[in-house]
Amino acid sequence: MRAYTAHARAAALSALAYRGNFLMSLGGVAFQLIALLAVWKVLLGGAGTRIGGFDWPHMRSYLLVAFASGALVGTFVDFRMAWRIKSGLVALDLVKPVDYQRARLWEAIGGVWIEIAVIAVVATVSMLFSGVPELPPGPELALFATSMLLLIPLKFIIVYFSTLACFWTQNDVGILWARQAVTGLLSGALVPLAYFPGWLATAAQWSPFAGLTSTPALIFVGQASGGHALLLVGVQLAWVIVLWYAARALFSRALRQLTVHGG
Repeated sequence: MRAYTAHARAAALSALAYRGNFLMSLGGVAFQLIALLAVWKVLLGGAGTRIGGFDWPHMRSYLLVAFASGALVGTFVDFRMAWRIKSGLVALDLVKPVDYQRARLWEAIGGVWIEIAVIAVVATVSMLFSGVPELPPGPELALFATSMLLLIPLKFIIVYFSTLACFWTQNDVGILWARQAVTGLLSGALVPLAYFPGWLATAAQWSPFAGLTSTPALIFVGQASGGHALLLVGVQLAWVIVLWYAARALFSRALRQLTVHGG
């Protein structure tokens, strides 16, 4: 365990050392929050206006959760991993007496506390201007907290899974953009899944991407409660387990593609 916590500490120090890049990536998510708040304020700001089950107070709370989920486990993780694969430095990672996948997870965890601090600052400023959201009742609040905790390994494993493609291609930027486009849409970060066509909303809700935004956000705003909320959190946990072992299988295949030249 000490070896993995050392990876987490090193990742946190690296994030602080390159805080400009780190803060710029989080700034992009914060700008998205401001833009979406402005758009939805126009659409739902009128008294009694409700679209797809959302009025303005619910949408405001939903977007705050979407911002928090988008800021957690940022792009710093995949850039570092992709660069080490492309440069061949991954060979040094493979000879270390630690599990490669778990070490990358702990590196992601290392930056989470910094991301939480930035989330708290941005959310506080946002609430000063738009108001404090109403918290869900006790059981749903506990499920919301559980969902946010599960979001960390789920988002990591999706990022990790996609970045393994760098063993087959050098186009890591294209992979990053493709993943962001898919997750931004199917997670409900840009538009709640309730606004999707019926078949697409159902498919997205049962996909792993819903656990990145839609699941915790719906629980927080009260559109998922009781057994329904528990089911969504269970699906979130199931995807963490399935994708974790699927990524291990893909990593085993990826190692067959690895050729490192040097002396």
